[in-house]
Amino acid sequence: MGRDLAVIATLFLKASSLQRKRAMLTVAAIAWGTVAIVMLLAFGEGLRHQLMKGQRGMGENIAVWWPGETSKVWEGLPEGRPVRPILDDIGYLRGRITAASGVIGELTSWSSSLSWGTTTITGRVTGANWEYGEMRHHFAQAGGRFFNANDEREKRRVIFLGDELAKDTFGEADPVGETMFVDRIPYLVIGVLEHKMQMGTYKGPDANGSVIPITTFSAQFGTQRLNNIVFKARTAEDMPLARQQFNEALAAKYRFDPTDEQVTGLWDTVEFGKVMAKIMIGLQAFLGIIGGLTLLVGGIGVANIMYAVVKEKTREIGVQMAVGAHRGWITGPFVLQGMTYTLLGGAFGLLIAVILIMLVRLVPVEGNQALEFLGKPTLSVEIAVATAALLGFIGIIAGYFPARRAASVDPAETLRYE
Repeated sequence: MGRDLAVIATLFLKASSLQRKRAMLTVAAIAWGTVAIVMLLAFGEGLRHQLMKGQRGMGENIAVWWPGETSKVWEGLPEGRPVRPILDDIGYLRGRITAASGVIGELTSWSSSLSWGTTTITGRVTGANWEYGEMRHHFAQAGGRFFNANDEREKRRVIFLGDELAKDTFGEADPVGETMFVDRIPYLVIGVLEHKMQMGTYKGPDANGSVIPITTFSAQFGTQRLNNIVFKARTAEDMPLARQQFNEALAAKYRFDPTDEQVTGLWDTVEFGKVMAKIMIGLQAFLGIIGGLTLLVGGIGVANIMYAVVKEKTREIGVQMAVGAHRGWITGPFVLQGMTYTLLGGAFGLLIAVILIMLVRLVPVEGNQALEFLGKPTLSVEIAVATAALLGFIGIIAGYFPARRAASVDPAETLRYE
């Protein structure tokens, strides 16, 4: 066995030294295919991370419900009745949705006048419960905060600004601690939203809005009617139960069929996340197929070169077999040659891809929405393992079939081969 391996290695080294240019071109083709598949999958992985991050920007495991009208007759009541919950219904729902870790209501003014100094803009103001900050991932920049339970209970005139809104209103000045006017009523700015990536939205980007305590909003604008309700399931698995409890609790209060989707329809971010995950799997599979085909073309090139070598060495192979060369001495060098070219090209390609990925990751994305959306390419362990496995498979195939052809050569026929 050891003697066979030594003979195979000697024959392989001899063949490689005589075909340096061909070997270099083969390695370059495999390297290019490896760069293509690794870069495509790395960009796909980076995009997946950004999409998942952007989805979490609005909050995790939350559902958003908007008031509607009934579409079914229920207990003698006609269809077409409006269901319009009020501020006091939040406490009622919290006591009945045990699968939820939080329930909040929202009141909204879409075109309030926001003023500071000589600057006046028209912006969105949301009145919400204090739990809104955690549920909707409204985290404050250093030096600020979101309003708390005391602010809501005492109807304090405090306001939390989106980062873009704060920039439009205050410019480069620090808004925290400043007094601004909301429809001519003074408010103390207590915090500014920490910049976040947000893929989902139901009112517009959080960066362009502002939030005040719901009790303060109700007192200033004179309304109790909620624009929408948001609840957060304790876990993603609890969302179906939380939705069921929400429907049943609301239906019992306003007397409608709890299965009436015209009323109970809502935006379930858990289901939305599952759809996004499937889309990303499909996208990564598509990118992987494109990269794999590119790499396969390089593998076909290796196989063609091996076939050409077999054809050129037909007489030599016949002589070797005629003088008693073992079958393994004939097939071994071809398989080893194909695998070596493939793996060597793969190693160079992987190295080049890693360098390119590191360089691309140095490019700043802050302030560039397109680059921020695409994210930075990420080389994961799964990508590296998948690429290595594909390279090994291509190397074996590229060397096996030419080797099988070489082993099938009839020594007698080779004497007449030109």
